[in-house]
Amino acid sequence: MKRTGTVKRKTKETNISIKLSIDGEGYYEVSTGIPFFDHMLHLFSKHGFFDLQIEAKGDIEVDYHHTVEDVGIALGKALTQALPSFDGIQRYGQAIVPMDESLCLLAIDISGRPNLVWKTNMQGKIGTFDVEVVKEFFKGFVNESKCTLHVNILYGENLHHKVEAIFKAFAKALRQALTRDERIKGALSTKGSL
Repeated sequence: MKRTGTVKRKTKETNISIKLSIDGEGYYEVSTGIPFFDHMLHLFSKHGFFDLQIEAKGDIEVDYHHTVEDVGIALGKALTQALPSFDGIQRYGQAIVPMDESLCLLAIDISGRPNLVWKTNMQGKIGTFDVEVVKEFFKGFVNESKCTLHVNILYGENLHHKVEAIFKAFAKALRQALTRDERIKGALSTKGSL
């Protein structure tokens, strides 16, 4: 049985539709009106083998904050829908991903407890894209998916490379955490549930 989630989120600032298949092949159709953000979501889909469809319209004439954050929120909700229980999954995932001179260390725990640790030291813009909104995407995702996520840029110079390393590491770590293991009965916890 494929694990899928479909979410529609409409506010006065954004109108977002997302379909996520955890057990995919890395197929994507993404349109947010923000080309750099689309590129990052393509990377996430491809490197995590997630099938991802996103149609997002937002008040990008104001800035990109609302659209990027709300896509994170909707993606977190889609993951929660696709994963109605934690039974049989590895739960933890980690990745160390280089992107040229940049290196990202990222770890995730599908724990039922939202927590984001963000150590990136990123400021500035990539074209018109303000990199500060990347954190807002992950905050939205973490709060809705109720996972613990640690994101560390260990070093790097180029902002594009740093952000790309984050999204690739996120994809690989999440893929690992969501992988089923037949030895795991129920949730991977001594408490018996998460």
